[in-house]
Amino acid sequence: MSQDKTRNVILALILLGSVFQIARGQDWPRWRGPNGDGVVTGFTAPKVWPDQLKQRWKVAVGVGHSSPLVVGERVYLHARQGDDEVAAAYDLNTGKTIWRDSYPVAYTMNPAATGHGKGPKSTPVYRDGKLYTLGITGVLSCYDAAKGKLLWRKEFKEFKPNNPFFGVATSPIVDRGLLIVHVGGADTGALKAFNAATGEEKWSWNGDGPAYATPIVVEIAGKRQIVTQSQQNIIGVWADNGSLLWKIPFTTEYVQNIVTPIQYKDLLIFSGINKGVFAVRVGWRDNRWATDTVWQNKEVSMYMNSPLLAGGQLFGMSHKNKGQFFCLDAATGKTLWTGDPRQGENGAMVIAGDMIFSLTNHADL
Repeated sequence: MSQDKTRNVILALILLGSVFQIARGQDWPRWRGPNGDGVVTGFTAPKVWPDQLKQRWKVAVGVGHSSPLVVGERVYLHARQGDDEVAAAYDLNTGKTIWRDSYPVAYTMNPAATGHGKGPKSTPVYRDGKLYTLGITGVLSCYDAAKGKLLWRKEFKEFKPNNPFFGVATSPIVDRGLLIVHVGGADTGALKAFNAATGEEKWSWNGDGPAYATPIVVEIAGKRQIVTQSQQNIIGVWADNGSLLWKIPFTTEYVQNIVTPIQYKDLLIFSGINKGVFAVRVGWRDNRWATDTVWQNKEVSMYMNSPLLAGGQLFGMSHKNKGQFFCLDAATGKTLWTGDPRQGENGAMVIAGDMIFSLTNHADL
């Protein structure tokens, strides 16, 4: 899932010395940053950390779990206000609203997820002057990011239901001019690619309903592939035409395939609630695609958290022991360390230089 179980009520900019350079020195145009891996570049830690952070501005934006984007001098956000989903752009330095667009979205929460709020949960993506948002019920919109003009919109009413059990949480990605997103609902859906400029559908794979994970793009054995967790599988789809290359059956409790995959050298690393963490080597062998499990670690397991990689080490937050940060050797899966227990249900994590920042669902940074 693209976010933790907290409500996004206020968008605030809090600055402390060179930490501001995270926003000013690098755009953050999509889920988990420029490369979708949660890595912040160009960060230098301050020599002395202040006792308190200085708040520069704040603005009420509504509720939801969508991560804000920072592009140039603007912050983009997708949220809910009342019965409307709202896409908006704010001035990074002042918080002033630059543009705002809203549309009504009726949504009934699953009783098991009432604490989540009515979303949206998906993080937008910015590319080539356009902003793409995906709402809690699967409304896909393309905006002129400069002026907020709606360029095109799709609602996928051909799928019934048109969103998963706990609402749409997968985030769209853009690759080589294609907007790629898994749409539909429980037991019915499609991973689709659209012309990012016009919205014209270019290909569709209809083999499984969507889950809550966000796809990644990898090159394996000469094939550019879209890899993600679907409702009941882990899949690799050819980015050129949407044909299925390989799949691994994969299900989790209460149909909650959530974790965004990550690539380490020739390994793809996955996890899910009570499924441990495991690495798979995908390759072309004997005229077919092969998926070999290289290692599996059952000491830790990720629920909503998606992992980070640095220096051959894999970092994440396990749902075990009521929330516990961990570090694994990415090549072997060996546990290198685990942190204190009872840290929370989830943590949104980024890595900056030799530091990791984590915001837990208790709003502790």
